[in-house]
Amino acid sequence: MTSPNPPRPNLSALGWLLAVPALFGALITLVLPTVQTLWLSFQSGGFMRESAYAGTANYADLLGDGAFWRALSFTLSLTLLPLLVAVVVAPLLALALDRAGAWPRRAGRIVLSLAVVTFSPVAVAGAWTRGLSPESSGLAALAQGLREPESAPWTLRLIVAAATFGVVCALAVLAYLPALRGGSAVPATLAVGALVALATVATGIQTFSIGMVLTHGGPQHATETLAGLQYDYAFRMARFGPGASVAALSGVILGVLGIVATLVVVLARLRITVTPRVTPGGPARKAYASGVPAPQGDPVPHGEATAHGGAYAPHGQSAVPHGGAYRPHNPHGPHGEAAPYGGAYDAPPGVPTSHGSPGAPGGGAYGAALAGRRASGPGWVAAGAVALLIFAAAWVLLSWPWIDGVLATPSAPASTWATHVNTWVPALAGAVVSVGVAYLAALGIGGLRPLGRGSEWLLLAFAPWLFVGPGPLGVANWQNARNLGLIDSFPALIPPLLVSVPALLVLTLLCKGLSERSGGDFFGGVLLPSLPMAGILAGGVTLVNAHDLSWPLLVAQRADLFTTPVSQVNRLGSFAGGTPDLGAATPLLVVAVALAALVAAQLLYLDRLAITTNSSPVRTDAA
Repeated sequence: MTSPNPPRPNLSALGWLLAVPALFGALITLVLPTVQTLWLSFQSGGFMRESAYAGTANYADLLGDGAFWRALSFTLSLTLLPLLVAVVVAPLLALALDRAGAWPRRAGRIVLSLAVVTFSPVAVAGAWTRGLSPESSGLAALAQGLREPESAPWTLRLIVAAATFGVVCALAVLAYLPALRGGSAVPATLAVGALVALATVATGIQTFSIGMVLTHGGPQHATETLAGLQYDYAFRMARFGPGASVAALSGVILGVLGIVATLVVVLARLRITVTPRVTPGGPARKAYASGVPAPQGDPVPHGEATAHGGAYAPHGQSAVPHGGAYRPHNPHGPHGEAAPYGGAYDAPPGVPTSHGSPGAPGGGAYGAALAGRRASGPGWVAAGAVALLIFAAAWVLLSWPWIDGVLATPSAPASTWATHVNTWVPALAGAVVSVGVAYLAALGIGGLRPLGRGSEWLLLAFAPWLFVGPGPLGVANWQNARNLGLIDSFPALIPPLLVSVPALLVLTLLCKGLSERSGGDFFGGVLLPSLPMAGILAGGVTLVNAHDLSWPLLVAQRADLFTTPVSQVNRLGSFAGGTPDLGAATPLLVVAVALAALVAAQLLYLDRLAITTNSSPVRTDAA
């Protein structure tokens, strides 16, 4: 759906201008390292010996070697159980919470937020290493299976599924909930489900931390992953050519997944918008209760009826009696009258169907389009509460090895302030830059629409790197950092990424949805409502950066530059042995601040988001 007030030509030019930093950042930190990785994959040698052009020999050796195919198949197998959680368990939980009503849904958001902010891959894996002790018991004793080549692959698959259950389910549910707010929830949910599935597979392909801590690819390479194979070739054996070849092949897979995901977004015409808040004493609620039409432009609270039990009528029309519903124009029904006893007549032509947007031709239930869905009954409330309790119980049970490890007295001293500074300052700096640049581009592409209704096709320029993390570009980025003399320096800890492509995608869809409902008010209708999402994404990227192991492990060899994940891995691999401070990765202060911020964002902002396809209306809930 195009905006009724398209941007003026000068604003379209501004849209192109706002996208320039993201294009420039992508060129420097995505395109060039990708080209460099491809070039290195055709070289022999490494940083300990002179490189020479080898042609396709690296690929021939790699594809002819069973190690690569074994690593690829095992890596893909690690995604199966998390994928089942993301596309089966999560949508069922989201549906139960959505239908249960506002308070069960918001309670669920709080529990899900806790699962997100407390997850740290290295700390979780470090906790499972305690199960390798002969006297271990309970769920952690499952780790005993990692000792034998025959049992290690299935054991690691189960540990990865258990360790990631909470965060995978939580993130997926938080993606499904806005899709269920749309007037046509099924297509939006299917599109979001496809994106969640693609993201889960792409994340699994880049699995590094848990395998590195628990098995290092062993025993006898039985648990080797693609990321681990790349690390072994490039940095343990100092063979950049084969390492870059693994990175290039991984990048091709991730690039295809990113392009497919972007095509899903564009072809489904996804958009995100923020539904207006309806206060209990607001004009829409009072009018709804009395059977008098609300003022024009006021959203109708979903799940309620007028005084006579009918659906709320269009502006200036009488309320619908006996549970009837208006529909857009139908020549076979009287205009402006109610369909008795639950029937549906068509509303007069031009009557707004949602937030002041003209009714779509061809009909559709007016009450359903405007109100979204029926009120939550006791059955749905009970179902939502039970589903949330089941999730919470399963999450605590599967996370118990980590919980027990955090509560245990560490054999190593807690992380120092310098370690926390090394962890969080570069992580925050990288997030602010990468999300900030993405936000500017999203305002230009989604808010100002320089190509009109086809502006989101510009996202295809970034699509190959939508799911690419630091791993596939690690060989090229390490070489660049070394050439610049940044190895073992504090600036090297900043993630080498100037634009966050996932943030760009989300923010573009949000700015697109806001622009279509802004009435031409870019500042008040697009910029201000989208700012909270930019802040939320910056916080999320900060957490991801802080818990990353692969990049700090490459650039920080000095102990005074260790981040918390590197410090924990170093302690686990030291001759002294023992358990590090597993709670250092999620210090209480950080968890408290992040949880408070995320809960506030969930209740005040994220709970009002709606994801729709095409011109689907959105549901407006009561505050």
